[in-house]
Amino acid sequence: MAIKDTLNLPKTDFPMKANLAQREPEILDFWESIGLYKKIQNKAKGKTKFVLHDGPPYANGDIHVGHTLNKVIKDIIVKYKSMQGFDAPYVPGWDTHGQPIEHNVLKKLGDKRKSISDVELRKKCHDYAMEYVDRQREEFKRLGVRGDWEKPYLTLDPVYESTNIKIFKDLFKKGLIYKGKKPIHWCNYCSTALAEAEIEYSDERSPSIYLKFRVKDDKGKLADFKDVDFMVWTTTPWTLPANVALALDPDGEYILVDSNGEHLLILKDLAQPVFKELERPYKELKIFSGKELQGIKVSHPLFDRESVVVLADFISREQGTGVVHIAPGHGQEDYLVGLEFDLPMPMPVDDKGVFTDEAERFEGQDIYKGNKSIVKELDDRNILLKLSFIEHSYPHCWRCRKPVIFRATEQWFVSMDKADLRKDALKEIKNVDWIPAWSQSRIESMVSERPDWCISRQRVWGVPLPVFVCKDCNEVLVNVEAIEAVEKLFEKEGADSWYKKDAAEILPAGSKCEKCNSSNIGKEMNILDVWFESGISQEAVLKTRADLSWPADLYVEGSDQHRGWFQSSLLISVGHQKKAPYKSVLTHGFVVDDQGRKMSKSLGNVVDPLDVIKQSGADILRLWVAASDFTTDVAISAEILKRTSEAYRRLRNTLRFLLANLYDFDESKAVDFSDLREIDKWALGRLQLLNEKVQDAFDDYKFHTVFHSIHNFAVVDLSAFYLDILKDTLYTVAADSKKRRSAQTVLKEILLVMTKLLTPILAFTSEEVWNNLPFEKKEETVQLSAWPEPKKELVDNKLDEKFNRLREVRDEVLKALEEARVKKVIGNPLEAKVILQAPEKLKSFLDKELNELPELFIVSEASIGQAKGAIVFSSERIKDLIISVDKTKHVKCERCWRYVAEVTKVKDMENICPRCADVIKEGNG
Repeated sequence: MAIKDTLNLPKTDFPMKANLAQREPEILDFWESIGLYKKIQNKAKGKTKFVLHDGPPYANGDIHVGHTLNKVIKDIIVKYKSMQGFDAPYVPGWDTHGQPIEHNVLKKLGDKRKSISDVELRKKCHDYAMEYVDRQREEFKRLGVRGDWEKPYLTLDPVYESTNIKIFKDLFKKGLIYKGKKPIHWCNYCSTALAEAEIEYSDERSPSIYLKFRVKDDKGKLADFKDVDFMVWTTTPWTLPANVALALDPDGEYILVDSNGEHLLILKDLAQPVFKELERPYKELKIFSGKELQGIKVSHPLFDRESVVVLADFISREQGTGVVHIAPGHGQEDYLVGLEFDLPMPMPVDDKGVFTDEAERFEGQDIYKGNKSIVKELDDRNILLKLSFIEHSYPHCWRCRKPVIFRATEQWFVSMDKADLRKDALKEIKNVDWIPAWSQSRIESMVSERPDWCISRQRVWGVPLPVFVCKDCNEVLVNVEAIEAVEKLFEKEGADSWYKKDAAEILPAGSKCEKCNSSNIGKEMNILDVWFESGISQEAVLKTRADLSWPADLYVEGSDQHRGWFQSSLLISVGHQKKAPYKSVLTHGFVVDDQGRKMSKSLGNVVDPLDVIKQSGADILRLWVAASDFTTDVAISAEILKRTSEAYRRLRNTLRFLLANLYDFDESKAVDFSDLREIDKWALGRLQLLNEKVQDAFDDYKFHTVFHSIHNFAVVDLSAFYLDILKDTLYTVAADSKKRRSAQTVLKEILLVMTKLLTPILAFTSEEVWNNLPFEKKEETVQLSAWPEPKKELVDNKLDEKFNRLREVRDEVLKALEEARVKKVIGNPLEAKVILQAPEKLKSFLDKELNELPELFIVSEASIGQAKGAIVFSSERIKDLIISVDKTKHVKCERCWRYVAEVTKVKDMENICPRCADVIKEGNG
């Protein structure tokens, strides 16, 4: 069944007209009609597997260029591997839970949210997610991405949801999961905890204040001095109500100074820049080590209570004052200091970012208004030394784009150090092939430094934590039996059942509080972090589908996933079974504009892939991906796409030329390699070198090398040289002459190999070429064909060296001909008579090729001798080569347009050269 028959496409004398946007949907329909994915997988049964595991994008909005880059890279790899003979399934997936979806649904609901239940909200989130699964599925298919689109994996599938609970149970049994009160990133706009992967950094304007903490009890260490203050610098005045300590560098030198009559303590290394900024003089009075000052009590600057001086190893000697205000509930380092010195952890800020009664007179103010109120009070009380403002990089919520805060709350965590999780993860990282190599150190650094993983979220749309709470004593109830009950429930009825059933309907019969023995049990209503959900995909997908295998051969995502999916998958897999879930990880950059800026509606630089497809076709986007070095950020713009389209047209025109000149090719009359003309043997050898280079580049995921190699071959080796020279043979000699059949034999091989080499990249164009092949083919689609292995025995190095030398001479002759054309000595190169005056070694070489030179240069006369004529051109590239160009005095053949010494009349045609006369007489032209 031919594609034209299937699609009822019109027959064309000159195939492959450039109308991609119209032709591509027809080709998609053809792939759909033959069940392309199933056919390829059926053919691959029993072969070595290559599994690229798809990282699930959010089912939230139409696709963008970042999706395009990611999905096309994956598709190129899968298509290449399957053509190479691997069983390379591609199962796409979607992340259908989480904050982005719930956020958009809540935005649509507005005040109606108050009147609907959590079950109803989850139903709306489900419908919203599935709508975008369907939309994105069609958009990815339109890009030419081949996959099991009918059976993707979805994180809302009951089996997938229950796998979350299964993994939670296993990590809990190993002691890796615990509940604790720790400072975490908290979005007070979304009212939820955030993971590291949900944080984006952007500039924020913050107050910068210097203030004083008055020494209240110096422990006898400052007896000679009265009214001493520690100098503190902070950019978060709103955290001062939670202050319980000041931290010093134990090995730092602190100086007591006199400044305008005040006694102030500051790190010696920072005194000069700080007092310069404050525009105050100072005089050094005494030096103390940080250790000496430990234990001193100071007055809280706002409330009637004390703070204590402690030691810490993170004190900066380049910024601030060397005295750090410690609020254990508002920072990870502060929290660790609090644990070390057994400090209290007040938390005077609620989940909306509003001060509670713990903040006393600031109660009811949000932290931003509180900033102003606190600074004003410090100033009124003469505690403020200076107020200014700074622009600095600050963490923001990935969804609402608002600045986040550190806030200590009761959350569930995966411990990074219990059961050696961090140690084992770092060990497994070394067993993975990271591409590019620098990405290994990136993830090693992130795993080394990350705090315990907060896996609980205060949302509704997701997989609930399998945790229960005693309503009488507030004791947490979590054990293996209870977790297994939830696992079985979710597998059978899905996670919605958590919101439909009471705890008693879920828990094993007779379950009671382990502390007070009460049977009055409720449910904790937090959900699992979506990164936990996506991280278990290797367990929920690779191990549950017969067409896949574990571990995956490859993960492919953007560089942000070193702290996202790459890392969550690694931690879960290592925690669960002490092994990484992937053998290789390929990282690509982000999409930026041609000035290196991120895509932004406000900048007006957003490129919509759907618009590009409508206007130019998906193969233009696919070629843009392949032409880019995606290991760094990838630029896109209208100008870049224009250049991509130009490169595409050059490739397409080469393929069209090859097709057009094979219309009458008779395979039974193909010429054996040994009988091919030298130039045809050379072209065939160059094709093998190209094939070898392209295959190596595909293996190394260097698609830009693939593109440039094929493009250069098409433009330089073929269009500008081989095909240019071949036109006379193809158009004018006898149709069944050995010379023409020799050329066609090679053209067929070039066309087949180029089409297959381009198939992973130009999926639609290669299919169109395959459809238009004028000879019989075994496979109904090029994607079912085998990868063309390079035939190294066809490479003749001496022949290659010879033609490289001839090409160098030809390039110089073309320059001379162009000069002659500009000066109107000739119009067409066939009007030219060329004489080459060459040094002895080159002359000896050219003498042997003398009969081939006119065809090589595409002129009517070419000889070796004394260069003299209308144009005398001295080569700058080839020493002592001089080329003269004159207009030939011969007569033009009306059939082949060459100028020859004698012409004749044949039938009704005047001025026919002897070669063309023979062709006409034999009726073979």
